[in-house]
Amino acid sequence: MADERVRVVITGMGAMTPLGETPEEYWKNLAAGMSGIGPMTLCDPEGYPCQISGEVSGFDPNTYIGSKEGRRMARFTQLAVAAALQAVENASYDISKDDPYRVGVLLGNGNGGFPTLEENCRILADRGGMRMSPFFFPMILPNMAAAAVSRYVGAHGYNSTATTACAASNQALGEAMTVIRRGTADVMIAGGSEAGISLLGLSGFAVMRALSTRNDEPQKASRPFDSGRDGFIPSEGSVIMVLESLDHALARDVNILAELSGFGSTSDAGHPVQPEESGSSAAAAMQMALADADVALDQVDYINAHGTSTPLNDALETVAIKRLFGDLAYKIPISSTKSMIGHSLGAAGSLDAAACVKTITEATIHPTVNLEDPDPDCDLDYVPNQARAADVQVALSNAFGFGGQNACLVFRKYVE
Repeated sequence: MADERVRVVITGMGAMTPLGETPEEYWKNLAAGMSGIGPMTLCDPEGYPCQISGEVSGFDPNTYIGSKEGRRMARFTQLAVAAALQAVENASYDISKDDPYRVGVLLGNGNGGFPTLEENCRILADRGGMRMSPFFFPMILPNMAAAAVSRYVGAHGYNSTATTACAASNQALGEAMTVIRRGTADVMIAGGSEAGISLLGLSGFAVMRALSTRNDEPQKASRPFDSGRDGFIPSEGSVIMVLESLDHALARDVNILAELSGFGSTSDAGHPVQPEESGSSAAAAMQMALADADVALDQVDYINAHGTSTPLNDALETVAIKRLFGDLAYKIPISSTKSMIGHSLGAAGSLDAAACVKTITEATIHPTVNLEDPDPDCDLDYVPNQARAADVQVALSNAFGFGGQNACLVFRKYVE
């Protein structure tokens, strides 16, 4: 069994997001404080309190996948395959020169093929079950994105899917790091994907009153830590990363973007959808990730918040950060990627992870936009409205999901 201290580095990224279909375009727009939120087009939201979303609006699966194959995939799988192919290319990685059984895939996903599920339920009700698609199951199952990615990149090794709700992508990246550390793989294609914008998903969140109703100002609707926040904006997307053991990356003489050095995961063991009021389990996940990375509290240069723009989450994430960091909490810049792209649920951690890597490589912290009237209970430095130059050596990224799932990651600037 490999030494647990095997270093794991990131050598490539692919991104399909509401702010661009490459990591570079995505980051450029994040740093500029642009919003990817607009009118909902992937389903008809007429009559619903929320009618806006963050969509990968220009995505054409035929650009990445043959039309026949694309029709047999749900959208979340299409996005994952596109991002994975881009990531492998970005990493200059030719898997045919490696042992394919030492290359694995681990993705996070929350909903599987919600739109496909809804479509086939309508067919069942209206026309009978024998008119449903024969690809119904291969399209809706959450593991099918990881399965398709492994097929398209030729990865025959460890393959799994994390389905821990909104913590899923952080869980996937963290566990992929662990797979490499324990010697099961040299390379892991890891990240997340979600494409659940549908009447089925919209209805479920609407009756919970979890969504923003600021339909007349889509680009101002997602406002984490602001007093006027009224719910999250449904979103979609995929970010996939190529993770490698440091030795494998050095042997390839490839450019290293950053190091993934810590992972912590806990459970609130409490309410199915509300965060724990004390913040103790979320704080414990952050502490575990930092301990795993051998990082002290005063070494954290930046926190990418879960920051969903819901009244409860933002206040309790603030409580959790203060609980762990104490007075140091006021000195650490924090920002929410979701302020610009909305909440992509199971994919959210992967989109945040890409932002963390770019924060390190570009020495810039993207802003939390729409933070115009800070909530008195959210009194930390949330980098309001303007990007900030910063030499970030260590970034902590938070993801908290339904079921009390907490997953946190630590990214470090790569130093030989």
